Amino acid sequence: MANILNNSIEGAKKTQLMYGCNMSFKQLEAYLNVLTEKKLIHKRVHDGSKDSVIYEITKKGHSFLRYYGSLKALLKV
Repeated sequence: MANILNNSIEGAKKTQLMYGCNMSFKQLEAYLNVLTEKKLIHKRVHDGSKDSVIYEITKKGHSFLRYYGSLKALLKV
């Protein structure tokens, strides 16, 4: 999930996220649903076309990444 959030900081389409995170389309769909439900990411229709959906990290998503980074650092021995 953190990888998807990192890849969506400047906005990204599903295909960009799929390849950037090395996931199958099915895996990405599942994670995007969870991230959207939890309001860590949101989708924006770019240029009024449903084919141009851009996923962007939210303020809550940025907070998640900060806490996730702190947790990773804490667990690093």
